[in-house]
Amino acid sequence: MAAKNVFARTGRRKSAVARVRVVPGKGNVTVNGRDYKDYFGRTVDQKIVEKPFDVLENSDYDVSVSVRGGGPTGQAGAIRHGISRALVNANLDFKPALKKAGLLTRDAREKERKKYGLRGARRAFQFSKR
Repeated sequence: MAAKNVFARTGRRKSAVARVRVVPGKGNVTVNGRDYKDYFGRTVDQKIVEKPFDVLENSDYDVSVSVRGGGPTGQAGAIRHGISRALVNANLDFKPALKKAGLLTRDAREKERKKYGLRGARRAFQFSKR
């Protein structure tokens, strides 16, 4: 039986997928059972996770996140996307501010595949005339 005021959404970035649950509370954010400041060592990634609350100037929600795939920055971006979507689900008045900040748009950039005859997606092997 689901609680009435639990707002769950999914956020994605690169190959990271974050399942986010937002509940009215004091502003605690846990990622995979750990505090987000312990989970993300870099302050840049911590700021990415905090961004939706900074835009709204409101941190009256507790956030619980399960995130898989990708690296730390991709995971932080996925969490930011999921939190933004869940907050809109919780309160429709948040939508204009979050949309203006570009937090509701999924960043569609993905890794480009490696092509045959090349060293990477576009990088060629070193050319030597002799």
